Amino acid sequence: MSDAPVPNPEKTAAPVTLRTKTEARDSSPADTDAPVPSPAKTPPLIIGLGALSAVLFIIVLVFWSQVSARDKTIVQNQNRLAQVQAGLVPLQAQVDEAKAGTARLQKQMDETKAESDQLKAELDKAKAGAAEVQTQLDKARVISTGFQMQMEEAKVASIKHQGEVQLAQAQTAVMQTQLQKAMADTVQLQAQLAESKALTAELQAKLGKAENEIAQLRKPPAKK
Repeated sequence: MSDAPVPNPEKTAAPVTLRTKTEARDSSPADTDAPVPSPAKTPPLIIGLGALSAVLFIIVLVFWSQVSARDKTIVQNQNRLAQVQAGLVPLQAQVDEAKAGTARLQKQMDETKAESDQLKAELDKAKAGAAEVQTQLDKARVISTGFQMQMEEAKVASIKHQGEVQLAQAQTAVMQTQLQKAMADTVQLQAQLAESKALTAELQAKLGKAENEIAQLRKPPAKK
């Protein structure tokens, strides 16, 4: 309907102008002998109404073409809207799925944060325990160093004492040898003493006997 020919007001008014010119030629001075009645003039109102009708017709055609184009645009927009709405359904499903995934991720993030806070608290506690253990370890190292020094001193004293013990053992062995020799000498001396006592007793007996003999010899002989 938008391709229908639009009437041209100039073409519509052309016969009137042509007729006017023809009549003008017919009323030239060559025919002044025969009086010709003047043509009836077209009222300006009719001309204006015709022009107005042509303009209104053009306006109607323009508006009709615009309405047709608008209808086509509306149909196209409706089709596009239907396509967009049809595309919105999977998009809405994707949005819902994304929201559900976001909620799951948020829940996992909350759980992870809670676990992280718990691990941080445990880490702080472990750090405090490690610091205490480090303090105790330092104390133990100091004590161990003291024990090490005492052990070294004890080793030195033990080595020194061991030398003294070995010396004392050597001296004891010498003294033991001397004691055994002294005991042997004592036994020998005891034997010699016993022998001397026996000899002395024998000599004492001999001396007594000798004294008796001497005493008897000193007595005067008896008178007869």
